[in-house]
Amino acid sequence: MGGSSTNVDGVGALNYQRALDIARNTEGDLDPNVRDYLERVLAEIWSRVQQHPDSYVLSKDEFAVFNFYVRRFEGHPESEAAIARYWQSAQEPSRT
Repeated sequence: MGGSSTNVDGVGALNYQRALDIARNTEGDLDPNVRDYLERVLAEIWSRVQQHPDSYVLSKDEFAVFNFYVRRFEGHPESEAAIARYWQSAQEPSRT
């Protein structure tokens, strides 16, 4: 979960959650390495949503990244559907 870790100079190992924690707790300008990492993973997530607009279900960590930038996607039916699918899957009982 959380994508693979990426080692970033001056920041250390980044994964989705660590990068989001840094972004949420940064006052002022976000470290460019963290910003670039989040922008890259957001683009990857959005690409998956667009490739499978009627079926792709975001993981918990993907949803966290997507939700951080959700205003960018306001008015996009694909994003609204992806968010609805995430919440539907999150509410389903576990199949373990």
